[in-house]
Amino acid sequence: MPSRKALVRRPGPRLAEGLVTHIERSPVDPGLAVAQWEAYTEALRAHGWATVEVAPADDCPDAVFVEDAVVMYRNVALIARPGAETRRSETVGVEEAVARLGCSVNWVWEPGTLDGGDVLKMGDTIYVGRGGRTNAAGVQQLRAAFEPLGARIVAVPVSKVLHLKSAVTALPDGTFIGFEPLVDAPSVFPRFLPVPEESGAHVVLLGGGKLLMAASAPKTAELFNDLGYEPVPVDIGEFEKLEGCVTCLSVRLRDLYS
Repeated sequence: MPSRKALVRRPGPRLAEGLVTHIERSPVDPGLAVAQWEAYTEALRAHGWATVEVAPADDCPDAVFVEDAVVMYRNVALIARPGAETRRSETVGVEEAVARLGCSVNWVWEPGTLDGGDVLKMGDTIYVGRGGRTNAAGVQQLRAAFEPLGARIVAVPVSKVLHLKSAVTALPDGTFIGFEPLVDAPSVFPRFLPVPEESGAHVVLLGGGKLLMAASAPKTAELFNDLGYEPVPVDIGEFEKLEGCVTCLSVRLRDLYS
């Protein structure tokens, strides 16, 4: 049976100092952010996902964006080497968490850089964004880790947003979705569907046709509803101020050995 666990990490006291690269900085309310994070994790649990809290990293403002610290394929965890040097200590607690869960652990080494937010999986095809946070050596090391396990790696350019999954994610039927003005190469993706709002490009597949998505994309939610899916909106406005989205705040572990 597939596992249904999700790594999450509570926002720390320095959250408001998090990095921003493609948007203007605006004030972040740390208390509201914690409330939004708690609602996000409750939504995961309400739809059958057991949350596993990674140890806090209170000196790392961006540590709540746990997705960037690790990439999962089957039962193998590839510990990232973030492109932003200030984020590299975030991986320690994540490595400990996946090891405790029984994952086989690999690492990205210098000179490679790789952020988990640049990695989008669809079946055994793994799309990796080559851009500001993930470099060519990081892509090569991703290939070395996962191609022997049967994965097909497709590198795609990313220049308009922070990460690949800031621009593109996918629906359960394999349709890729994105806010087209921010997607460098829509033709790379088979069955690409443009969405009307930037935050509508991000979905977490909860199972059973349910899509966890940002409450800030109501028009896109209507589109998904018309396509037969059930949107599950959550307010993550404080994290959006830091270029975060629903995918950034968890890592779904579907293939753990029991």
